[in-house]
Amino acid sequence: MKRVLCIISSLDTGGAETMMMKLFRTFPSEYKMDFMVSASTGFYEKEVLALGGKIHRVPLRTKHPVKTFVAIKKVVQENNYNVVLKLCDTPKGYFDLVSAKWGGAKRICVRSCNASANMGKVGTLICNIIRPLFNKIATVKLAPSLLAAEFTFGKKEISKGNVYILHNGINLNVFQYSDDARNNIRKEFGILEDEFVVGHVGRFNKQKNHFFLIEVFKELKKIKPNAKLLLVGEGELKPEVQQWLEANDLIESVIFAGIRSDIPNLLSAMDVFLFPSLYEGMPNTIIEAQAIGLPCVIADTITRDANVTGLVKYISLDEPKEKWVNSCINSNKETASVVKKRMTESGYDIEAVTKEFIDIIFDS
Repeated sequence: MKRVLCIISSLDTGGAETMMMKLFRTFPSEYKMDFMVSASTGFYEKEVLALGGKIHRVPLRTKHPVKTFVAIKKVVQENNYNVVLKLCDTPKGYFDLVSAKWGGAKRICVRSCNASANMGKVGTLICNIIRPLFNKIATVKLAPSLLAAEFTFGKKEISKGNVYILHNGINLNVFQYSDDARNNIRKEFGILEDEFVVGHVGRFNKQKNHFFLIEVFKELKKIKPNAKLLLVGEGELKPEVQQWLEANDLIESVIFAGIRSDIPNLLSAMDVFLFPSLYEGMPNTIIEAQAIGLPCVIADTITRDANVTGLVKYISLDEPKEKWVNSCINSNKETASVVKKRMTESGYDIEAVTKEFIDIIFDS
């Protein structure tokens, strides 16, 4: 049995966690994925255990750095982990890597999860100072896109060929458009057949830029009065978003679906996917939406690598909201057979991605 220990903050439904679960579900039986988390609970924890994975809890590094360092070393040492994978945005994860190495891990792997972060000038300076040490200790470097690779590891590591670009693959047999799913979800939420549905999947936080999204939706309602906005996810800014919608008499046109496991069904119910994030590494949701055949209107802050099928339109966040609205309304869906072919050819089938992951992490 070969095991990799993934160090991540939690096992909730964020992009990095979801990607790891997609890989774990596809692992051959002789490979397992264990997790080290700081959160007390997580959406995917039961599934991890059911798949044969283990969950270790350590203190939150930002609050208890010394205790966390000691705990990571102890877990790695006592469980004889040879392969450790740290999922992070910035080189600040260096100290976890040192701890894992001192615990006996031989393969110190890092996966970049984002193409930006709210660090400020001091945080950026610290990362720039640490980056050479961070790159030196990491024996394997992964990223979902060139932007994410550059942000975490720097341009020099990319030019040296030291970073693997590993696609955020998906199960193309699961992520397919379904008329039945569309009808069932619309019935569940009381959406009429002729109502235009704008969709979004993501945590309610600053990065996802929900207030910009609902301002676009407000303008869209002027053209399509019966339009609905379907928001999937939870997060700290959700109450503020709800208050804004109530103050602008839009609350009745917005559906809060919460955290769901039936994402392909929800995507089938949508007519366009709107994603104005301030930054992303490689958003899983954009890949998943394209697999359903959904047109995606997204911010030009997001990597061009995300346009796998030609269904993605990039618009600047500085452009008038009307331009975003026009792109939403004048976008067309694509057939299932066409998008599946394009995504397979582009290397986004989860079976192929999992094989590549195993080769890189365990065998290269």
